[in-house]
Amino acid sequence: MNNILNTKEFFRYVIPSVLSFALSGVYAIVDGYFVGNSIGDAGLSAINIAFPIVAVIQAIGTGIGMGGAICWSIKKAEKKNNEAREFTAGALWLMIILSIVLTFFIYFLNETLLKLLGAGGELLSLGMEYIAVIALGAGLQVIGTGLVPFIRNHGGSFYAMVSMIAGFVTNIFLDYLFVWIFELELYGAAWATVIGQGVTMLIALIYLLRKKQFTMVIPLSKFRSVSASVVRIGIAPFGLTMTPNISVIIINRFSVSYGGDMAIASYACIGYIICIIYLILQGVGDGSQPLISKYFGEKDLRKLKSTRGLAYGFAMFLSVISCIIIFLLRRSLGAIFGTSSEVNFEISKIIPIFLISVPFVAITRITTASFYATGKSTLSYILTFIEPVLMLVFMLILPPLFGGQIMIWWSTVIARILSAVLAVILKKTEDNKLKLTL
Repeated sequence: MNNILNTKEFFRYVIPSVLSFALSGVYAIVDGYFVGNSIGDAGLSAINIAFPIVAVIQAIGTGIGMGGAICWSIKKAEKKNNEAREFTAGALWLMIILSIVLTFFIYFLNETLLKLLGAGGELLSLGMEYIAVIALGAGLQVIGTGLVPFIRNHGGSFYAMVSMIAGFVTNIFLDYLFVWIFELELYGAAWATVIGQGVTMLIALIYLLRKKQFTMVIPLSKFRSVSASVVRIGIAPFGLTMTPNISVIIINRFSVSYGGDMAIASYACIGYIICIIYLILQGVGDGSQPLISKYFGEKDLRKLKSTRGLAYGFAMFLSVISCIIIFLLRRSLGAIFGTSSEVNFEISKIIPIFLISVPFVAITRITTASFYATGKSTLSYILTFIEPVLMLVFMLILPPLFGGQIMIWWSTVIARILSAVLAVILKKTEDNKLKLTL
C-alpha cells in the first residue's frame, strides 16, 4: 500500500513537471515554426544561432530557482522554517539582480555575442533584431522560469504546469499575430517569446502570494551565505538546461567548416526536436527532486531510492517512446519548419544517429538531478559539464581523421554514451557512501 501511494505521489509531481519542461522546449519550436514558414532557411538558421543566448537567460532563472527551491525543501524537511524562507527571499533577490545585469550585458554586446556564435551577413542582422528584444525582456524570463521550481516544491506541480501552458498559449497566439499577420518576422517572434514568459511570471507570482510564500525579507548579513548555497546547487540545473544549447554552439562552429549552411540548417531542426526530448527527461529529474530532497532531509533512504528508481524507469520509458515517434516522423520533420526539400532530406538521414544517444541521456539526467537534489554539487557538476567537454574533444579529433561532417554527428553520440557510463559509476560509488551516512 505504501508503495502504491509512493508511486501516485511520484507521478503527481513528475507528470506536470514533464509537461512543463516539454512546453519550455516547444517555445523555441514555435518561433522556429512561424519564422521558418515566413522567411525560410535563413530565418530558421538565425534563430538557431541566436537561441543559445535566450537559453542562457532561461537557464539562469532555472538554476537560481532550482537552487533556492532545493535548499528550501531540505530546510523545510529539517523543520527549519525560518531558514527555508530566507532561501526563498535570497533566490528572488538573486533573480532580480541577475536580470538587470543580463539586460544591459546582452543588449549592448548583442552583435559581439552573435559573431562569437558564428553569425555573419544576413544571419547576423536577423539575429541582432531578435536578440535586442530578448535582452529587454530578460527579467521576465529569469523570474518566470525561476519561480516555477518554487511552485513545484511547495506542492503546486499542477499550478506550475498551468503557468507554463498559459505562457505557451500566449506565445503561439502572438507569434501568429506578430509574425504572420503583422509580418514583423524575427522582431515579432522575440516579442511573442518575451510576453509569453511574462504571463508565466505573473501567474507564478499570484500563486506564491496566495499561498503566503512570497517573501523578500532576508538579513543582509545572511544574504551572502544564502546566495552562495543557492548558486552552488543551481549551477548543475543551469548546466543541464544549457547542455543542449552548448551542443548547438559547438556543432554549429564545427559545421561551418565541414558541412556549411545546409548542415547548420539541418541541425537547427534536429536541435529543436532533440532539445524537447532532453527537457522532458529533465522534467522527470526535476519533478522527482522535491521528493528526493524531502526524503534526504528526513534521512529516509528507502523512500529516496524508491523515488529515484521510479525516475530512472519512467525516464527510460519516455526516451524509448520519443525515439520511436521521431524515427517514424523523420521524413516530415523539416517540412514542419518550412525547410527546403534538400534540408528536409538531410534531416531524415541524420536524426537516427542522434536518437541512439537518447536512452543514455536519460540515465545521465536522472543521476545528475538526484545528485543536486541531495546537495552533491561536485558530482552534479561533473556529469553536467563532462558531455560538452567530451564532445569538443571528439570533434577536434574524429572529423579530420574519419570523414568530416558525419563525424560531427557521431561525436555527440559518443560523448553522451560515455557520460552515461560515468554517471553509473558515480551513482554506485555514492550509493555505497550513502548507506554509511543515512
